[in-house]
Amino acid sequence: MFSLKTADIVQSLKDLDSIPEGKVLINTINAHSYNVAQKDSLFAEALLGGDYLIPDGASIVGACRFLKAASRPAERISGWDLFIHEMDRVASGGGRVMFAGSSPEVLSLIRERVANEYPDATVVTYSPPYKPSFSEADDKAMIAAINAADPDLLWIGMTAPKQEKWAYSHWNELDIRCHCGTVGAVFDFYAGTVRRAPLWWQKHSLEWLYRLIREPRRMWKRYLVGNVLFIVNILKEKLS
Repeated sequence: MFSLKTADIVQSLKDLDSIPEGKVLINTINAHSYNVAQKDSLFAEALLGGDYLIPDGASIVGACRFLKAASRPAERISGWDLFIHEMDRVASGGGRVMFAGSSPEVLSLIRERVANEYPDATVVTYSPPYKPSFSEADDKAMIAAINAADPDLLWIGMTAPKQEKWAYSHWNELDIRCHCGTVGAVFDFYAGTVRRAPLWWQKHSLEWLYRLIREPRRMWKRYLVGNVLFIVNILKEKLS
């Protein structure tokens, strides 16, 4: 079970500057992933076992304050914020960036955009099989591709909780020397295949509502049911 009371969470966007160089695993936490982690013990372990945990949701920031948690972030840090921070840090200087996950079509769009925005960067991509779980051969192939790329920055985007559990479970097999972020939907946002909420919605913590309006059939359970479940789970943690 995942507990916000004791989780070590990054406090502010400025604190991303303090993350040291080297092999570092960075995950994000939002209301949906918090809910999933209550029942998925490996996912909870993966979130807590990474090096840094980013508060990707105003609900997480508010819940930490309500719970009087050990970590009380001052602001939301979205997966997009993390992505841009790391890309500016590495790709703008001509580093090698690897995107592991998503479809070949999305990865192709990512390569095009990186070429325009970070022309000095080298991009390596890997699209794993699209299936609920990987075979041992699938895992080995992805690990080998990452190690062969020897990136200066690694992004893993296979949606939560799959991406976090995969990175955590195979962390010791990854022979890398860089930051690794599990960022899920950011792949689609950056590729332009999914439109991110306009700035007004972001500033007012309504990105979830924007996604619900645009994709009601896919998102209604996650947000309408999930938001209520999040409140229930936080109240349970408060009383525990």
